[in-house]
Amino acid sequence: MIVLYMTMSLDGFVVGPDDSREEPMGRGGFRLFNWLDDRASDGPSGQVYREAMSTGALIAGRRTFEHAGRWQGDHHDGVPMFILTHKVDEDDVPPGSAHFVTDVAEAAARAKAAAGDRNVMVHGAGAAQALLRAGLLDELELHVVNVLLGQGRRLFDNLPAEYIELEQVRQLVDRDVTHLHYRVVR
Repeated sequence: MIVLYMTMSLDGFVVGPDDSREEPMGRGGFRLFNWLDDRASDGPSGQVYREAMSTGALIAGRRTFEHAGRWQGDHHDGVPMFILTHKVDEDDVPPGSAHFVTDVAEAAARAKAAAGDRNVMVHGAGAAQALLRAGLLDELELHVVNVLLGQGRRLFDNLPAEYIELEQVRQLVDRDVTHLHYRVVR
């Protein structure tokens, strides 16, 4: 399955304002990741973190990839990374297990094949929107943090004006985050 794993503020932002390579989460955006302090716990945040890290491949958008410092070529455990981009410069060779892909369906197919029987992790608003538009995203694991950022980049902007039905399959509450898991209904 292809599963979006994203942390967002209660008002829907995944980064604060003025995000850049120098300030990848924008002003105040790193507040969204305070819940990761509990990632080694036996509690809800530890559970969802372990699930995310057990994925077998990654699809991310180019902006997310670049702002994350290209994850120094390894997002987690050396899994193959398929980076959605509008164009590929032949002299720009991605590091480690990363591959640039310009077609969303090709990225999904290659990631699923690489992941085998494990899930494919998705990161980034652009990648999530592209996969949703193409009908290729199966599930969403949203980590909704108890904060209002007020500005920044929203996760679900730029979607078509049509319904995408979701079925909630889990809700886990931790100190300052609610982990919501949804299945995309087709």
